[in-house]
Amino acid sequence: MANKAEILNLYAKTVEEIKEAGLFKGEAPFVSPQGSRVRMEDGRELLCMCANNYLGLGNNARLIEAAKRTYDEKGYGVASVRFICGTQDIHKTLERRMSEFLGTEDTILYSSCFDANGGLFETLLTAEDAVISDELNHASIIDGVRLCKAKRFRYKNNDMADLEEKLKEADAAGARIKLIATDGVFSMDGIICNLKGVCDLADKYDALVMVDDSHAVGFVGKTGRGTPEYCGVQDRVDIITGTLGKALGGASGGYTSGRKEIIDLLRQRSRPYLFSNSLAPAIAGASIELLDMLEESTSLRDHLEEVTKYYREELEKNGFDIIKGTHPCVPVMIYDEKTAAEFAKRMMEKGVYVVAFSYPVVPKGKARIRTQVCASHTKEDIDFILKCFMEVWEEMKAASL
Repeated sequence: MANKAEILNLYAKTVEEIKEAGLFKGEAPFVSPQGSRVRMEDGRELLCMCANNYLGLGNNARLIEAAKRTYDEKGYGVASVRFICGTQDIHKTLERRMSEFLGTEDTILYSSCFDANGGLFETLLTAEDAVISDELNHASIIDGVRLCKAKRFRYKNNDMADLEEKLKEADAAGARIKLIATDGVFSMDGIICNLKGVCDLADKYDALVMVDDSHAVGFVGKTGRGTPEYCGVQDRVDIITGTLGKALGGASGGYTSGRKEIIDLLRQRSRPYLFSNSLAPAIAGASIELLDMLEESTSLRDHLEEVTKYYREELEKNGFDIIKGTHPCVPVMIYDEKTAAEFAKRMMEKGVYVVAFSYPVVPKGKARIRTQVCASHTKEDIDFILKCFMEVWEEMKAASL
């Protein structure tokens, strides 16, 4: 039996092994607000190319003012869960507005999308049921599925033929309810889900469809309604989960939106909803303001689409290995973990804030620099990152000779 010192030494050894393998994930604090450029503790200003700040609203003056106004009107926090005394009028207003924006019947708020996914599957599914999940789904979906007792089937990424086989297997296993779970955008690769194919198979096999659209709502689709709009299936998706912490202001909070019967049950049985404090009032108030902004104009998502297209074309033109697509998540593939870590370090030194993505965030041998374009980026910003990428690539090649 190990004593406490031996246990702590075991943990320390594991961290050292992570460092030796080039998989250590450090943190680089900045002192400015989130934006296209951030100021580091040492005074350096870096072009930020790794934020989920897709619409560039993390430091938007209008949202900040809405949050300040909400602090004055509603206070700092509600110090309660929703069903006790944690529901203010702005929580109900935001849920209604989010439903209207997404074209769904009802919405329930969570403290994060991780919680939304964590509280979904065990509420809806029993041992008599089945969940059929894409192999590249977000960790929160994976963990949420683990909490339920349903039969589990995993299909190859975006592979409709394999999904159909798994639906047949679920039927053969006698599943009462079949729920297909997928990311709307597989953010490690920047791949948009074939949601029409998913919905077609769901109709054929009487399955429900759940989409985590965290990396889409606000900017994917003609008016930013996400992958259901992009794929033309807005009225065919049963459950949409998402976050307020990416394109929708970049703060925190999550939601589940969809069929009224499902949302009603989540309010009664979803554990993260029943046992976590309400969303902070200031975030709710600012999110309502944000939905107003999105309905007034699509100019931010339009600019984001334009600058992303330019960035992807220039990367390919200069010989970088990227995963093809249209999404502003643009992974530059490096493959080797230690090389990726060194690459990111050199990019930071040149003035570009990027991070090496390696195991367990992505599979071993698939390390990458996942860059992310934001609406606050200009063509000049993109030219700067391209210049730095090319310089570092040449330096790394020279160092390996």
